[in-house]
Amino acid sequence: MTPTLLLIFLIVISLIFDFLNGFHDSANVVATMISSRAMSGNAALALAAVSNLIGPFLFGVAVANTIGHEVAAPESITIYVVLAALLSASIWNLITWYFGIPASSSHGLIGGIIGAVIVGSGFKIIKMVGLWKIIIALFLSPIIGFIVGWLVLIITKRLLRNATPNADIGLKYAQIPTAIALALSHGTNDAQKTMGVITMGLVVLGFQKEFVVPYWVILISALAIGAGTAFGGWRIIKTLGGKFYKIRPIHSFSSQLASAFVILTASFLGGPVSTTQVVSMSIMGAGAGDKISKVRWSVLKDIFYAWFLTIPLTAILSAIIYLIILLISKI
Repeated sequence: MTPTLLLIFLIVISLIFDFLNGFHDSANVVATMISSRAMSGNAALALAAVSNLIGPFLFGVAVANTIGHEVAAPESITIYVVLAALLSASIWNLITWYFGIPASSSHGLIGGIIGAVIVGSGFKIIKMVGLWKIIIALFLSPIIGFIVGWLVLIITKRLLRNATPNADIGLKYAQIPTAIALALSHGTNDAQKTMGVITMGLVVLGFQKEFVVPYWVILISALAIGAGTAFGGWRIIKTLGGKFYKIRPIHSFSSQLASAFVILTASFLGGPVSTTQVVSMSIMGAGAGDKISKVRWSVLKDIFYAWFLTIPLTAILSAIIYLIILLISKI
């Protein structure tokens, strides 16, 4: 297969992953808005889709650079590694969507890269400094999301302590700008993962010498994640929107504001966080800030299993896919 055909194949698989990422993670942006009745499902998804599309153009490509050359040594990144990582992450997205589990697309992609690289070049080729940077961002961000969600709820309740019940109407409208901010942050952080993968392919296949994300890669990645968001992963929306506790406008507003703050901060710093984890824990934090007994803590069990199993399982799946691709390439 010629480099041009390989690049086309890579771009197609990358955009499928990006679409599934938007489809899978649309719940992050719209679930609480829909549950609190601030917007209808279709209107919320449309708002999120447009914001996801715009996000990557506003806040740079620091996350793409992290994904592109801080996980493994450049010489270990072959086109087969990239394809195996994308396919394993896409399969994991479909599995977790089917069961309604808000797992992490970010974890899936990182796990996929690690698994394929280790099989192809050995463990020593992994850049531990870059890997630890990613792991710290992925695992600290949900904790920070919980804390910030709790604090925002407490502050909001304090500011509204003398308000009438009509304050709920104001909080419903206030969710529109916070939802836009959250969707912008999601598009900024998550679309960049696909940008990083496509740019890796351009370098590996010799279409460009340095890791610099082209404008057209930003455009098609933004379009793909925006389209996926527009379709919406309703199974996960139901999990985030109703299974934790009965979400009211104050919870939705607080969790959206907290999530947007954490994700945008990580994006500026180049940390590829999991929007799924951050949003889930921000929702839990907002609920705990209202009343600890309000939250159905047992729901976290399945989500925690998915969070901790995603990287090792996608690494194993990616390793298998890599070997299959390698075998097919020799036929």
